[in-house]
Amino acid sequence: MSWKSRLAAVVVAMGGLLGALAAQPVQAGEVKIGVSVGPYGEIVKFAGDLAAKEGIILKVVEFSDYTLPNAALAQGDIDFNMFQHKPYLDNQVAQRGFPLVAVAQSVITPLSVYSNRVTSLADLKAGATLAIPNDPSNGARALQLLEKGGLITLKAGVGSNPKNLKIKELDAAQLPRSLDDVDAAVVNLNYALSAGLDPHKAVLQEGSDSQWGLWFVTRQDNQNNPDIKRFIEIFRSAAVKDFILKKFNGTIIPIW
Repeated sequence: MSWKSRLAAVVVAMGGLLGALAAQPVQAGEVKIGVSVGPYGEIVKFAGDLAAKEGIILKVVEFSDYTLPNAALAQGDIDFNMFQHKPYLDNQVAQRGFPLVAVAQSVITPLSVYSNRVTSLADLKAGATLAIPNDPSNGARALQLLEKGGLITLKAGVGSNPKNLKIKELDAAQLPRSLDDVDAAVVNLNYALSAGLDPHKAVLQEGSDSQWGLWFVTRQDNQNNPDIKRFIEIFRSAAVKDFILKKFNGTIIPIW
């Protein structure tokens, strides 16, 4: 599918799952949360330490594949997750029939453009190659960021690519490693940090006005679980906000 066909895509249609995730008995006062690899686990573990003082034991399960956390949640292997924005969830519910619901916002993890060859988007030459995520949701999000940077326009019927940029779609986890082979790449924050990239050196980044913030999600039949509700309250506290701002130096933005 060409990048042009993704201009209208703002929701995810990611297929395929299921890796086996062994279900384990959950003790009273214990809840399991699924997160993507990267900084999310560190943040929820900090909040989990605070929750433990109230008798809530948080078990963190990290996933390296975006397609797995919702399936694990739907089938009861975890109790809630925190890794996705609302368009992704809405599409998963529509396409996969998952009985899931968003219950609270968490953080914005800005999408950024990185380059080993230029320090400014203005330095990109005609015909330069840019790599973006190959899933429809993050692909569309990446194109919106490139539009914000003035490289392309996405208006229906009048979209333009004045520099004739070559858009190369890659698996999101592979994007950091592509930087030696392309002129620039649009990389999700968790993969950027895992690869040792410095978000402060990105040539373009989403800001606090991003509409792609992450949500806590659980099953419809579990949304009133008191331990989950209390954990989210603790997560959305001043103490956790302060931890995020100090630890990640503005690269992760709390939505409270």
